[in-house]
Amino acid sequence: MGVITDNLDFWGEALVGTLVLFFGGGVLALVLGTIVGAMRVSPIPIARGVGTFYVNTIRNTPLTLVFFGFAFALPPLLEVRASGGVQVWFAVAALGVYTATYVAETIRSGINTVPVGQAEAARALGLGFGQVMRLVILPQAFRSVIPPMMSVFIALLKNTTVAAGFSVMNLGSARDWLSERGENQLVVIVWVMFIFVALVLFLSWAQRALENRWRVAR
Repeated sequence: MGVITDNLDFWGEALVGTLVLFFGGGVLALVLGTIVGAMRVSPIPIARGVGTFYVNTIRNTPLTLVFFGFAFALPPLLEVRASGGVQVWFAVAALGVYTATYVAETIRSGINTVPVGQAEAARALGLGFGQVMRLVILPQAFRSVIPPMMSVFIALLKNTTVAAGFSVMNLGSARDWLSERGENQLVVIVWVMFIFVALVLFLSWAQRALENRWRVAR
């Protein structure tokens, strides 16, 4: 336990960094992914094309290269200096933009489970495409994709460690930081593993709770 108790300052900052990356990237991925998922099933060819291009391009690009783009290409374009706080939000953006492709495909699969007749009935009542998606299709689609969606967010949680390679403090930084303080690297890695296992178990519990709640609501 010494590696924990002797370095509480680091562990606290690293855990907060991981949670900021996870929640920030998750919110961005959920919003952007929902929009892109709706575009993928849009009756407008241009919207479908843009959604398909985005998913196929970003999803097939390694996450590390996405980080390189946000860390080194975007700051000069925006004429900002990549200080510590800015780097965190660039990392959040990289994770969100990357994860949004998986969210979009998950939501698209959920949309395909909703009977076509429901959308046709909604359109017959005079609802537009946006209203049909918001009021009829997406509420049902989200319920049907809870397990795969949680798998996407579990992957996002583990992907936060990539940010450590771009000077963003998180649990992925533990080995480098604590080895400089003389801690055993193997012990540090084992503790990081235990923390991630605990976080993933919490997400799995949240998944079961949401499934049970929404199953009753039906």
